[in-house]
Amino acid sequence: MALAGKKIALFVENLYQEIEVWYPYYRMKEAGADIVFIGPEKGAVYESKYDYPVKAEMGINEADIAMFDALIIPGGYAPDMMRRNKKMIEFVRAMDGAGKIVAAICHAGWMLTSADIVRGKKVTSFSAIADDMKHAGGEWRDEEVVRDGNLITSRKPDDLPAFCRTIIQALEERSAP
Repeated sequence: MALAGKKIALFVENLYQEIEVWYPYYRMKEAGADIVFIGPEKGAVYESKYDYPVKAEMGINEADIAMFDALIIPGGYAPDMMRRNKKMIEFVRAMDGAGKIVAAICHAGWMLTSADIVRGKKVTSFSAIADDMKHAGGEWRDEEVVRDGNLITSRKPDDLPAFCRTIIQALEERSAP
């Protein structure tokens, strides 16, 4: 399995976009990765935009970047809730600072702007937040997936196949001899 031995953090918060959580979850799991749902509180149940629940296996206060190879941040309205949590922002910033894979789709770009990690990077996002990405110093592009070093961004659910392929490829490259 391509991602055997890799551990990926997947952020969750209320009003997440269902497909942007569950598609990457099962795709990374299928590739052999260990996925951990991280929310503001361990054991808390977070509802999606359409009431599909997910339980946080780990709270952000106990999450340590040393435990993870990558972070996936889904969209929906959840990123607006996540960025109100200083610890979640610090985790994103620390993962990026350590050169680990940080992958964000749709409105998750808000987390990247709040963590101040798009400055000088090529990025994409849902078109409604393109201005936010540009104002944070990112070079915004209207493409299904954009990878700039360890940062991987996509626009919307239709881009999930390319988004997940790019995450897997980036993690495989880190495993190559």
